[in-house]
Amino acid sequence: MIECLHPGASAEHARVVLFDFDGTISLIRTGWEEVMVPMMVEILAERKTGESEMALQALVEEYVARLTGEQTIYQMIELARQVELRGGKPLDPLAYKKMYHDRLMEKIRNRREELRQGRVSPEHYLVPGARALLEALKERGLKLYCASGTDETYTLEEARLLDVARYFDGGIYGAQDDFKSFSKEILIQRMISSLECRGDQLLGFGDGYVEIKNVKDAGGVAVGVATNEPECQAVNPWKRRRLVSVGADFIIPNFSCGAQLLQTLFPESRGT
Repeated sequence: MIECLHPGASAEHARVVLFDFDGTISLIRTGWEEVMVPMMVEILAERKTGESEMALQALVEEYVARLTGEQTIYQMIELARQVELRGGKPLDPLAYKKMYHDRLMEKIRNRREELRQGRVSPEHYLVPGARALLEALKERGLKLYCASGTDETYTLEEARLLDVARYFDGGIYGAQDDFKSFSKEILIQRMISSLECRGDQLLGFGDGYVEIKNVKDAGGVAVGVATNEPECQAVNPWKRRRLVSVGADFIIPNFSCGAQLLQTLFPESRGT
């Protein structure tokens, strides 16, 4: 279940671990693309440029995928640019973001309520094996951070609903209204500049292009969680290609292989 892309890669010197949230730990927002992409296609189709729906969908899917892992506002900035390119007067990107978020919350409202009311176990909306891995990393004395492109308020709330907030002693971070004040890259640079860790002491987990690239650019070890949501039992080939293209060291479909993964990442612990 573990694909090693760079033989010999290990996190034996890691001091800090950075996790993405949606799709890496949480499945609450599974299917968000099925909300964002149609909304954007609908808005661009209103320009009546003669482009087919298929062509617009391919365009939107490309830039949504490219910007996945960044704060949601960046996808909306690109939408506004595409409207302008077609001769339209776009709304403020924040207005597009609110439109998208309202639609997404409608889709996931029942999931959040199920968790809030205790009608389902948090495990139902966790990537398989996530909790056991978080606990094992904490037992190793590593400091855990979580960073998401979703608004910080919602990331914090959903981490609590899933009972995983307690693992992230480094903090849980998400998108801000002042979107230029936060990014996963900024967070990594803060860790390094504060001497919390060197780049080669960073271990990262994510299912998006952005966080894997940020970890690798810093000199860390990156595990690509190519989850095929919502079952998360097999590798999603499209996600895998994206994660491999930015240098992921390992690819996994979920964390069910946790014990083997820990032995691979921390080879000095084998046999102990």
